[in-house]
Amino acid sequence: MTTGSSNTTSAASADRPAAADSGISTFKGQDRALRSDRLGTGGLLLSVLAATAPLMVVAGVMPTTFAVMGIVGQPLLFVLLGVVLVLFSVGYAEMSRHVHNAGAFYAYISRGLGGTAGSGAAAVALVAYNALQVGIYGIFGFEVSGLFATYLDLEISWWIPALVAALAVGALGWLKIDVNARVLGVLLLIEVALVVIFDVAAVADPAKEGLSLHAFNPDTLSGAGLGTALCFCIAAFLGFEQAPVYAEETSRPHILVPRVMFLAIGFVAVFFAISSWALTVAAGPSGIVGASQEQSAGLLFHLTESRLGGAFTDVLHVLFVTGMFAAMLSFHNVVARYAFAMGREGLLPSVFGRTTGSSGAPGTGSLLQTVVAVVAVSAFALADDKPVGDPTAPVLHLFTWMGNVGALGVIVLMATASLSVVVFFARRGAAGAQAWRLACSVVAGLSLLVIAVYTVKDFDVLVGAGPGSALSWVLPGIVVLAAVAGVLQGVYLRARNPRAHAGIGLGNEAFQLDKAAETDS
Repeated sequence: MTTGSSNTTSAASADRPAAADSGISTFKGQDRALRSDRLGTGGLLLSVLAATAPLMVVAGVMPTTFAVMGIVGQPLLFVLLGVVLVLFSVGYAEMSRHVHNAGAFYAYISRGLGGTAGSGAAAVALVAYNALQVGIYGIFGFEVSGLFATYLDLEISWWIPALVAALAVGALGWLKIDVNARVLGVLLLIEVALVVIFDVAAVADPAKEGLSLHAFNPDTLSGAGLGTALCFCIAAFLGFEQAPVYAEETSRPHILVPRVMFLAIGFVAVFFAISSWALTVAAGPSGIVGASQEQSAGLLFHLTESRLGGAFTDVLHVLFVTGMFAAMLSFHNVVARYAFAMGREGLLPSVFGRTTGSSGAPGTGSLLQTVVAVVAVSAFALADDKPVGDPTAPVLHLFTWMGNVGALGVIVLMATASLSVVVFFARRGAAGAQAWRLACSVVAGLSLLVIAVYTVKDFDVLVGAGPGSALSWVLPGIVVLAAVAGVLQGVYLRARNPRAHAGIGLGNEAFQLDKAAETDS
């Protein structure tokens, strides 16, 4: 199996000159390449898991899913989705052995479906991950303002801590990725520890129905809300797919990236299945839906108050906020690297395709994401005519609207990447050797497509809009517009700049081709 630059000529057309040497070339200068050997297995794993925001999922996503959808079998959904995403990762991970590019999704899609499709995927990825990152600022600002009111008796508007956080995240984004990984790692491990403590407390002090496994009964997955519940739950997994974004910053991407993806999916599926089951044990399978409807995002804190006391619950509130900060930083890093990859390949202005100083971080891409976050928060703040402490529009709208737009974009990218994996290996005559991996990709792609259809169909429920609301088509339309704009850009490049079009998805490998071409000339 060939990896790295030995694939360059197979990824390019047959008449292109072969690279003159192995390894990633920095022919255009060190500032056009991310610094390698910065992340090991632990750092990479912590960086991608931080995006899953475990405490935010347990305290926010899970009670919302129980309350809105009325599906008691949420723990079983996490297990089933874990299986689907493992199947997806079988092909995705194999692709990562051949393609090492910070553009991840769009680079993979380019290699399989061509540069035009890759350009469309790049635009969707940039919009989707920006939306996911920006969306968290709404709920983050609201929670921080609540902490100030509770513990300092100080009333502040939600957008003040949101803007401060945006600037702090932007500053961290300019640092070395291994520094970011340490920050994310500490916050993540504390979050996980607190949730595990709750899980143990719930099992030790269950509701009147005892340690019931009813939530794992397939009969609980019935009703009209199942499709929408799948949309809520798959959003909790988002983050594992980011591992290839950091491929250029690891020493052995062909080994570390697949390893981290499988570890991340396994951890998330098991951790969230157990934690959602613990919620049903603590409230009782027959009472979990009613308790979630009554307590909403306060369910976890309500259940810990009676079992672990007020001090623990206060700590949980604080770590709920720091966990959201970790997720924002993780998504910020991903957006910055997508912008870097796109700038390097001509899909964004070339200034974005440069790294910054000794840190080797994609500083311009980081700055772009910070500006997007500040503008979005400011726009929602200007539209906010509610009193301080009111959790209604636009605070929660920023979170639900942008979060679901981002989730839809990533689901579409995963489904498209599954198709790309099949085409990539089939075109190289490896379909027979990779048959079982391609079969996994087909099953996963179809499953993800079904989830994407349900997401669009039930978008009004996901964002809390009424039936027939314009939001049910305007917000999904953002993803469609991004895809169309990206494809049109790809068509333009193919007609006006075929060389740039041919380099979409190649990343640093394209530099080798440029160097070889100049040598031949």
